[in-house]
Amino acid sequence: MLADTRLTVDTLPATLTSLRAFDVVIKSPGVSPYQAPVAPAIDAGVRFISGSAIWFAEHPLAHSIAVTGTKGKSTTAALIAHLLRAGGYRTALAGNIGLPLLDLTEDDTVVAHVIELSSFQTYDFDASPRVALITNLIEEHLDWHGSAARYVADKLRILGDRHRTIAVLNEEDATLTGRDHRGDVHWFGGGAPWHLDGTHVCHGQTPVLALSDLPLSGRHNALNLCGALATIDAAGFDARSLAAHVRRFIPLPHRLQTLGTRAGITCVNDSIATTPQAALAALAHFSGSDVAILLGGHERGLDWTAFARAIAVQPPRAIVTMGANGTRIADTLAAHGLAAFVQRATGLDAAYAIAHRALGSGGVLLLSPGAPSFGEFRDYAERGRRFAELAGFDPGAITAIDGLGIA
Repeated sequence: MLADTRLTVDTLPATLTSLRAFDVVIKSPGVSPYQAPVAPAIDAGVRFISGSAIWFAEHPLAHSIAVTGTKGKSTTAALIAHLLRAGGYRTALAGNIGLPLLDLTEDDTVVAHVIELSSFQTYDFDASPRVALITNLIEEHLDWHGSAARYVADKLRILGDRHRTIAVLNEEDATLTGRDHRGDVHWFGGGAPWHLDGTHVCHGQTPVLALSDLPLSGRHNALNLCGALATIDAAGFDARSLAAHVRRFIPLPHRLQTLGTRAGITCVNDSIATTPQAALAALAHFSGSDVAILLGGHERGLDWTAFARAIAVQPPRAIVTMGANGTRIADTLAAHGLAAFVQRATGLDAAYAIAHRALGSGGVLLLSPGAPSFGEFRDYAERGRRFAELAGFDPGAITAIDGLGIA
């Protein structure tokens, strides 16, 4: 490819001096604004924006449905797009889910733009989507945000101008219910119109969908569906008429994904689980089964105490820790009386072998690490594919997310 002579490419590390040479800098979301050199450059008056912010600035009238949350945001965004498309509405699906907003083609026939945003992207957010959904708020990415309070504040930026944006919030999330929310707020879960009753997804007093009919595993995913349906209603569509189409939804890979069974052992790829709470939700889904869980990865300093206390009530058959934070996780578990269930490994390959031996002739071998993959793997997808390979399944069969773009 020929270089564009209009561009100057500088591969040296950015410094305060180099950044001050520009009035505006388009920043990658992965670069924290709370650390040098960005933080001092902001103090010096340099303006930073993002690709997502540029798209929203160029499309102020778009019927945008923005989705964020610590967990479930990709699945929920994909559910909203799937249900709208099933109803015949031309819909775009983009953002953090896998297609940058600036890569979307211009299409005036799009009825709704469903946009997933990470906490890195919501920090740079300076727009007011038509509807903004927050699935939940759990402590995460503290190395980027610097504190739990900043993390929550940066997530809440998605709510935009409260006179223009309709908020859709999880009534079962204490961080969200504990705040005074202004403007038009629609709740889901708990006692809200769209909620779960134990066996069904309900709207008001009416059971709408049996949980056993859903193509998604786990109560948390059923709650994600409630969020998607509440968002569709908030956006001005009829969610009740679209709800049944969820049965044709293709679950996203690496999210409680059952790969198959070999010699009595069922292997489940939940590589997307990057917080202790997500790993706990995965274990809850397999309550009553013999489970060996693989935990650990990149160290972000998250507290595993609540996880240890929760599983001490009903421990899995085996817990194998790995990665940079594996030792700290194992020590925390041991301090809560779980030493007999814990074995330690350096990486995924060794952890898989230990867990497989622990299960013997049957059970569930669950990769739900509760931590990012960085260090050993490029991302959670590479980690999930390696897990599939170790289990004897075709890693190439774990396909990319379906439905990105406009359809």
